[in-house]
Parts: sequence; structure tokens; C-alpha cells
Amino acid sequence: MLFAELVETSRTVAGNPARTAKRALLAHLLRAADSDEIEIEIAVAYLAGELRQRRTGIGWRSLGDPPAPAGLPSLTLLEVDTALAEIAATSGSGSQQARRTALETLLGRATAAEQDLLRRLLVGEVRQGALDALVLEALADALAVPAAVVRRAAMLLGSSAAAARVATTHGVDGLLAATLQVGRPVRPMLAASAPDVDAALDRLASGGGPVLVDAKLDGIRIQAHKSGSDVLVVTRTLDDITDRLPEVVEQVRALPADRLVVDGEAVALRPDGRPQPFQVTAARTASRGDVATLRTTTPLSTYLFDLLHLDGRDLLPEPLTTRADLLAALAPPDLLVPRLRTADRSTAAGFFADAIRQGHEGVVLKAPDAPYEAGRRGAAWVKVKPRHTLDLVVLAAEWGHGRRTGRLSNLHLGARRDDVTAPTGPDDFVMLGKTFKGLTDQLLGWQTEQLLAREVGRSGYVVWVRPELVVEIAVDGVQRSTRYPGGVALRFARVLRYRDDKGPGGVDTLDTVRALLT
Repeated sequence: MLFAELVETSRTVAGNPARTAKRALLAHLLRAADSDEIEIEIAVAYLAGELRQRRTGIGWRSLGDPPAPAGLPSLTLLEVDTALAEIAATSGSGSQQARRTALETLLGRATAAEQDLLRRLLVGEVRQGALDALVLEALADALAVPAAVVRRAAMLLGSSAAAARVATTHGVDGLLAATLQVGRPVRPMLAASAPDVDAALDRLASGGGPVLVDAKLDGIRIQAHKSGSDVLVVTRTLDDITDRLPEVVEQVRALPADRLVVDGEAVALRPDGRPQPFQVTAARTASRGDVATLRTTTPLSTYLFDLLHLDGRDLLPEPLTTRADLLAALAPPDLLVPRLRTADRSTAAGFFADAIRQGHEGVVLKAPDAPYEAGRRGAAWVKVKPRHTLDLVVLAAEWGHGRRTGRLSNLHLGARRDDVTAPTGPDDFVMLGKTFKGLTDQLLGWQTEQLLAREVGRSGYVVWVRPELVVEIAVDGVQRSTRYPGGVALRFARVLRYRDDKGPGGVDTLDTVRALLT
């Protein structure tokens, strides 16, 4: 199959608002690939916005100046996957230049549309309204397999691509045979969001009965598998980080069970017991440096909150209360996430306030009778975090993709310099990050018109504008960053509204933003 066929399907799907139409388009493409197990696996991964290689060593800086695109499509799916596999496998002296050369060769064979999708796949920015859940439904349609069976297999096999491979080679029987296996990571269960504790309790619909309330720690999600003395630790995206977390390995190995799978967080703590800023934990878990030195300078603490398997017993279908009780009997108290069981709203709200005072992100409220729905962001877990808002100026915007093609979408956001009271130009602001979240179709149209009226220049797909429009942004917080000149970056920014009642002199200062650092 030509890569261009997948690119065209992705483009068409992105421009179609109807879920049933998206599903039909995806299924049509997958039927064309279902005779080759590797080809359909690649197609499913790309349509879900993923690479089979997970990590390639290619960052956004390497994609800033692509070669001239090819005039006609010639790349096949297999050729693209092979090229990316070779790039990912490149290591050692001179590897950075070798990867860049290989990337230029690949992009040089790609048309402009193919280059665009490749770039977005490499940096994880595929936005077509047809990611994993819908791709799984389309796969079920293409192979005439029940969607529930495909979803379950993808959960237990760790990816939609793996489920596609099994479905192609072994059919429904192969998918039904998929089970939780110690040593093979499964997709983690995810939480929906609510603005406050009361809203979260309403969403759980527990009938006024007790719920479990966990402190939401600002660390790295981990899933640990133990088989005898062997321990595997993976991230939320199922990347193996076992060798980087020896203290986590030791704590899991010491648990009194021969075979188990646990879900939790790894967090770097300050000497006073408060969590370090998220990027401290992230840098420690990402580092491939001297582990013995790192565990001394930045030790990690492990907090467990779920138990998926225990000595031959698959606990995924068991209610949370059963899993929680078994985990509490298995692990020492200092290895468990702070947890409350309550039916009282004020008690739950107080637990949330205490978690924030202790430096945690917030809480996750959980239905006591819910099974572990791996890979799902369902209604059984609901997270609540405090919301910070900032008034920032728009410095530039990027042209959108898919349904947003032809409209300015991704906003470049800036705070006012601390020593400037009456800003007059872009040099009076400091960029903090970007966001395309929270923008409705109506708002996209309005902001495109307004920003183009203020255009001062272009650079590739970026339109630079006079810093006049003020936008209210909600953020989960900020973190230290070397990428932006102010040394800080926004975390999970989303647009709330434009502030036509404010001018650029009324935006928040860099000092105000830095005050959100913890």
C-alpha cells in the first residue's frame, strides 16, 4: 500500500465531522491492507497517531527545515516503517547526524502532504479526530470482528497495532485468547476530568454511597510486573524504564508475592516530603546517566494505587474495593498512595484541599465497584485539579490541520516582561508555550480573521502578529523550561475566552507566571 493512500484517508477523515463516516473511511483503508499482517499493523498505528518504534531520536528541531517535497507519491507503508526503524536503531558516535541524514532521505521521497503527516507522527501531533478508539472500531468493521473483542485484546496486548496483527493472523479466536500476562504491559486505566469534587461525585453516580478518593501525585505513572525475582517497570506509554529506576525495582521485588502486576506513581520528593516539580521527576526517569549517582541526588519514591494481578489471579474484572483491599494487605503503608473512603462531600473536599496543601496535583475519585478498564478513559475514575488562569497575549499562530485547515489554530502565548508597564511591541513579551485546545469552530473562525488583520510576517506555517489580542488561558501549572526564554513553560494550557476588555498592558507578568512554580 502506498503511504499516500493512508495520508489521503487521514486528511479526509480529519475534514469529516461525522463519527460514522470517519469509521467507514478508516475501515475501507484497513480492508485494503488486511492481506498483510505487518502492513495492517503499520496502518493502524499511523492512523492512531503512533509509531511502531515508539522512540526515533527525532525531535521537533530536526523537522524545522525539510528538503523539497517529491512531486509524485512513491513511498509505501513498509518503506516508511523500515526507514523509521533504521533511524530508531541508529546509535553511537555520529548517530545524531546519521539520523538527520536518513530523515532527510525519507522526507525527500515524500510529497508535501506526506511530509506533513510524517512530521506530525514524529512529534506526536496527529489531530484528525480519529485516534485510537475509532481506529479500533474501524478495524473491527474491516475484519468483521466484534468491536468489544478488539478493544479487549488491544488493552491486554498493549496496543491497537498488536491487536490488528493478531486479528489478521488468528482471527476472533486469537483475539479472545488474549489474556493478562505478567511481563507483558497492558494499557493503563485513565481518568476523566471534573472541575471540582462535587461535580466528580455527581459523575460517579454512586447513589450517595462511599467512593475512594486518591491523592493525585505529580509524578510518572508506572506499571510494574514481578515474576519471581524479575521485575519490569514501564511508563504510561508502556516504555521500558526498568534499568533507570532501581529503587522502584527493589521495592516491587520485596513485595510478598511471586507474580504480580501493580499500578502506581514514581515521584521525586524534597527532604521535607513534598513532591519536587514534575520536571525533576521526569528528568530523573528519562535520564540514561549514572543510575547510582542519580538515585543519590534525586531518589524516587514509589506509591501504588492498584493491583491488576496476584499469583495467578487476574484482578482486572474485580471491583476496585477488592483490588484495593488486596493491595493494602500486600504492600506496606508507605508504599501506598494516600487514600480515603467516604460518602461525605465535605470530607472529600477537605481531602482535596489537604492534597493541594501538601503539594500534590489534586485527587482522583473512583467508583468502588468498577473493574480495571485498561486503556479506557471512562466514568469510573474522575480527577479533580485546581485550575489556574492567566491573561496572556497572542504572539503568533500556526495554520491548522484536518478540520482546521485554512484556519489559524495553535497559539503562541506570551507574558509581559516584569519591567514593562506599557508594552509597544513583541520584544516586551516573553513566550511561554503554545496551545490549540479549547477552541470551538466559531472561535477558530473569529481568531483567524482577527490575527490575519494583525499579521506582521510569516515563517513556514507560523503567522506572526502584532501582540494586541489578550486571551484567558487555563493551566494546570507551570514548569521550569530551557526551551523558552523566560525559563518557564505552561502545563496543559487551554483557551477559555478572549479578553476584549483588556489590552496588552493588562496581561500577566512573567513574575506572576513564575509564582505558580512549586
